[in-house]
Amino acid sequence: MTDAIRTHIVKLLDSEEAHVDFDKAVADLPAELRGRRVKGFAHSPWELVEHLRLAQRDLLDFCRDPNYTAPKWPDDYWPARPEPPDAVAWDRSLVAFRNDREALKAFTADPGLDLTAKIPHGSGQTYLRSILLVADHNAYHLGQLVAVRQQLGAWHGSR
Repeated sequence: MTDAIRTHIVKLLDSEEAHVDFDKAVADLPAELRGRRVKGFAHSPWELVEHLRLAQRDLLDFCRDPNYTAPKWPDDYWPARPEPPDAVAWDRSLVAFRNDREALKAFTADPGLDLTAKIPHGSGQTYLRSILLVADHNAYHLGQLVAVRQQLGAWHGSR
């Protein structure tokens, strides 16, 4: 895999070329709205942010951990309640998401890793497939987060 392709894949993990990035999607959301669901949407902003974090972490672990065990679906991929459990949970989740995104970018950028290789402990998945799945999954739920924020009257973004 060429360095140019690897660079594009790394950029895809946090770029906003086709949609807002994670940082803009979560910026300045008032605490009192983070656990609020709106009519027509199944999830609150907290549920979406925490789901993004949990799913991204799961795929990172799947790529890196030879002793990986899949979490239970759907229980381990979504928070139990629509609101954060305490005042600092939101910030902890944002930091963890960003840290895992950086780890995934570093993992992807490693020229010693053949991204097209099958993950040894997987069932045929490649590293590339898993990394692209993270980018695709994140883009989907970031769109939902923006839509929920719009319905809450808490979106002031340009896209």
